[in-house]
Amino acid sequence: MTRALIIVDVQNDFCEGGTLAVEGGAATATRISSYLAGHPYDFVVATRDAHVAPGDHFSDEPDFVATWPPHCVENTLGAMLHENLTYRTFAGVFAKGSHSAAYSGFEGRDESGTPLAEFLHRRGVSAVDVCGIATDHCVRATALDAARLGFDTTVLLDLTAAVDPGRVREVTDELTRAGVRIRRTAG
Repeated sequence: MTRALIIVDVQNDFCEGGTLAVEGGAATATRISSYLAGHPYDFVVATRDAHVAPGDHFSDEPDFVATWPPHCVENTLGAMLHENLTYRTFAGVFAKGSHSAAYSGFEGRDESGTPLAEFLHRRGVSAVDVCGIATDHCVRATALDAARLGFDTTVLLDLTAAVDPGRVREVTDELTRAGVRIRRTAG
């Protein structure tokens, strides 16, 4: 079975000090890097928000459900992968959300315009592990799409950080119902 790791949106704006910081984001980046040092994958890919003009996704008075403060604006420091994510030998980096809201990494395309699902299928990937930021938004959406697209999908829960930690159980229940496995990498 060919397996890929999808690292979702471990970007400066989603880590402490960013415009839409998730508590534990920087530590999640560190844990992902440590994990990769001892766990090789056939392919490792990353996704990232890369907003240019995402319409009503940005708001000066966000509701933090459908609207958010400006974040991950393309060509800014906030859109860059966080420095604690020291692993940088990606098979591909998939940008999403240029002109609209985008939560799933499967909405992203690499620099040549190839969608994530096509990229993985071309390489014979049948199983994916998903980690990153945020458990209850982009990790959730990416894992649901991966399962829907037929990938054997696992979320590495301890390698994620949630916007609302109180919703993690609800999210993991939803993922499990969709056929996504949930596991921890440590202990």
